[in-house]
Amino acid sequence: MLRTDSLRKYRSSVLVAPLILLSSTLLSPVFLRGQKATEDRLLLRDWWPRHSSPSREEYIGPAECLRCHKGKAAAQDSIPMGHTASHVADSQVLASHARLILQDGRYTFQIITAAGKSVYTINDGANSVSKPLVWAFGDGHIGQSYLFEHHGTLYESRVSYFDKLGALDFTPGRKLTEQKDLESAMARPVTDAELVRCFGCHTTASNINEKFAGEKAIPGITCEACHGPGLQHAVAQGVENLPPQLAGNEPRADLIFDPGKLAPADAVDFCGACHGTWWDVKLAALTGLANLRAQPYRLEKSRCWGRTGDARLTCVACHDPHRPLVHDLASYDKNCLSCHATGSAAKPAPDHLGFACKAATKNCVSCHMPKYEEPSLHYAFRDHFIRVVQPDAPYPD
Repeated sequence: MLRTDSLRKYRSSVLVAPLILLSSTLLSPVFLRGQKATEDRLLLRDWWPRHSSPSREEYIGPAECLRCHKGKAAAQDSIPMGHTASHVADSQVLASHARLILQDGRYTFQIITAAGKSVYTINDGANSVSKPLVWAFGDGHIGQSYLFEHHGTLYESRVSYFDKLGALDFTPGRKLTEQKDLESAMARPVTDAELVRCFGCHTTASNINEKFAGEKAIPGITCEACHGPGLQHAVAQGVENLPPQLAGNEPRADLIFDPGKLAPADAVDFCGACHGTWWDVKLAALTGLANLRAQPYRLEKSRCWGRTGDARLTCVACHDPHRPLVHDLASYDKNCLSCHATGSAAKPAPDHLGFACKAATKNCVSCHMPKYEEPSLHYAFRDHFIRVVQPDAPYPD
């Protein structure tokens, strides 16, 4: 949701991925770095974001995680990742905007919220159609998209809320270019494949036995979305003598996935399962600003990433997934200076291979990771392709 049409090309590219990999990856420097497409990762049995679990009962929910991990689990509810999707009744955007309206030609789009219910209506001047919304996608700091149900199928509204506007506008790529019937102008049905992917990145425990199970999904990205189902882990931590089928080769196995132990290339691919790995972007043929929000892909284009990656330059080296995003640019200087020499006379060393910046050693991000406005999303995203930016240089694909 809230994505351009080009992002959806990835789903169809999965079918041709093996052929592309056979013909090109062996010659690609990225192949040597160990990067993989997310769909290839999901073929393996090990846990990975968006993975399907055999049973919904394997998930214990964030309340159970909170019992032992009070700091991290409690913080999850205060960060955007914890609110990537919500039931409409819990949407703060809709609760604080009782009436949202967009006029486009003969169509009037409107969302009215009252008593915890939000009703989406389209009117063409003669007729109208209304549906109660059921899901809100996005925490609202950029925008929020909406789903409703009709005859057992989930539909995506053609309008979304955008924070910069404080109002509705068309969901990127969803505005009709020609006149259609009222229902088509209102929304579009979401395919099963889209539901699996969208809910897989916006909720927890939505894919069970390779099928979409949205009715039991846990809203938002909670602990188990990244660490995997927690039932066996909870049993391992709470029972002195584990049953043999749970113990494995260790007397007290953790039985939970720890992404903090991944190698740099794998760690970036891990986040890229939802944010876009190098191969995800290449296979989807995303060009121009369409790949701006694929931060892992952009990061791996950076010269400082090298051939095998660097633990000092992974996503979690700069961003703690258990805390809100830090907006103070100066706070990232320590990350840059962990690789770059300081002082104009300083030269690279084995542990500081980057040359000293000739301009400054403060607010590095402001120069080397500029922001670009994505017009369809009404938001400026910071480019994670770290480089020396030339004045007035166009966006580098």
